[in-house]
Amino acid sequence: MLTFRPTPHRDDRGVFTRTFDAAIAAEHGLAPDAFVQDSQSRSRKGTVRGLHGRRGRGEAKLVRCARGAVLDVLVDARPSSPTFGRSLAIRLDDEEFTTLYVPPGLLHGFQALTESADVCYRIDRPHAPGEDIAVRYDDPDLAIEWPLPVTAMSERDRAAGSWRELLAELSTELSTEAGR
Repeated sequence: MLTFRPTPHRDDRGVFTRTFDAAIAAEHGLAPDAFVQDSQSRSRKGTVRGLHGRRGRGEAKLVRCARGAVLDVLVDARPSSPTFGRSLAIRLDDEEFTTLYVPPGLLHGFQALTESADVCYRIDRPHAPGEDIAVRYDDPDLAIEWPLPVTAMSERDRAAGSWRELLAELSTELSTEAGR
């Protein structure tokens, strides 16, 4: 995991902070011009979005919370990774302005912790719905501890498969690729 923690400047007017700096991203091995799409979501308190990812070469994201606070969760779905299957949770909020780098091959989701939360994503690939993968937020094998009762989620997220089903899909894809 890579996080960027800016230095917000606060005074009697409010706050100013830089949310992205190409030079700093490049210093950490990221190609700033590789990010081609910015998206934003707004969620009510208790809403869970995710756990989402992309098959194939995946997608990288820079994620930050521009308003309110969320518990952001990553699950490593890269079979060759030493942290495969492990999850990590980090609070993102509009006080610290931390930006989280999500490498390709990780599942990503979050829960809104405040009455309203805006999450901004900078993504390195255009959306390709046929490559989407998802795992249920409450999968028992992942045992993610969401801090609040879940108040809302999409039908797509309710219908998401299990971690075991995703593992079977990934195993089949790896076998197919190895046979080529």
